Amino acid sequence: MSTNNTPRTGPIALLSMGHACVDIYQGTVAALVPFFVSERAYTYAAASGIVLAASLLSSVVQPLFGALTDKWAMPWLLPVSTLVGGAGVAFAGVSDSYAFTLAVVAVSGIGVAAYHPEAARVARTASRGSHTAMGWFSLGGNLGFATSPLMVFAVIATGGLRASPLLIVPAIAGAALCVAALRSVKVPAAASARTSQAAGRDDWASFMKLTGAIVCRSIVFVGLSAFIALYVRERTGGGSLSGTAALFVLYAGGAVGTVTGGHLATRYGRVPVVQWSYALSVFAVAGVIFVPGPLLYVFIALTSAGLYVPFSLHITLGQDYLPQRVGTASGVTLGLTVSIGGIASPFIGALADATSLQIALAPLIALPALGWLLLRTLNEPAMFDAGMVPVKAGNAAPGR
Repeated sequence: MSTNNTPRTGPIALLSMGHACVDIYQGTVAALVPFFVSERAYTYAAASGIVLAASLLSSVVQPLFGALTDKWAMPWLLPVSTLVGGAGVAFAGVSDSYAFTLAVVAVSGIGVAAYHPEAARVARTASRGSHTAMGWFSLGGNLGFATSPLMVFAVIATGGLRASPLLIVPAIAGAALCVAALRSVKVPAAASARTSQAAGRDDWASFMKLTGAIVCRSIVFVGLSAFIALYVRERTGGGSLSGTAALFVLYAGGAVGTVTGGHLATRYGRVPVVQWSYALSVFAVAGVIFVPGPLLYVFIALTSAGLYVPFSLHITLGQDYLPQRVGTASGVTLGLTVSIGGIASPFIGALADATSLQIALAPLIALPALGWLLLRTLNEPAMFDAGMVPVKAGNAAPGR
């Protein structure tokens, strides 16, 4: 039995900062869309194809990396995948070739996909069952999302798409942070964790319901990420800064929402908090679509809260529904269902080209409601620490 369930603050902090340096590249692709439209005259459908390229291969290979980390510990993936994710985005603006741009952002997506399952497993080891500590790990990724439009605006608005190689800098820093974190965490062998006699049974029915809900969340999030900057510019008549500000609000709300979700789950339970968040998202997304003027930013912030409060809870719920396949669960909840929303982006873009952005984004209102319907029958799973030792529900180790 585990004798110390106190999360390790230092490694979690390093992993969180490294997570930020990786997920900045998930946000960067969407932040580049307005510049592809303005500099290269891409249609909405063509621009959303860039988002799809970053998401499609990532979605396909994410479960593969999860399954591999269930069999073998591969901590070296953290720094290597960070560099791959950054390199793909760094080359996105150097060529006018649409095919080349698609290829390099696809490589970036593979790097991001390779990072998440093993990173979540390492973070689970360091967090020792703490919702709050996993919330801090997830916060890093959300901060990466939040700062990506600011970084892109600072680099691309001044130097144009040809300045995109400068976007490699966070990847270099992230790789160094990953190496430092791994030196201070003893990562258990994945196979031995899976075969632990203390491990519970996998609850695939509940996991599939959770996965369906996260897919709904992913489509909403990626759809808004790809088009909210252009949409706000249309609705408010503002310039590129107004669109960048909207994307920043959408991403930055996650910084508060993710940490808040961990605290709320400790008090009320993970499943109720996730259910409430999806219900809030229905109202918030409707406000984004229909409320005019500056008040639009308030509803973008509410949407961000509704989408991000359950973010880290998705990860721990998935891991506890599949305690014998933590890598697979992490790959799906933290990776596959986050990136799979990009597959819907070209359909949104094509509809926007044929009608308007407002009409194309309106169907997103229904998806959080569908997610809530899938979640409403879920029960709180048993909790396990990184060594598959049961942790009493509602009494996980506090974060620091």
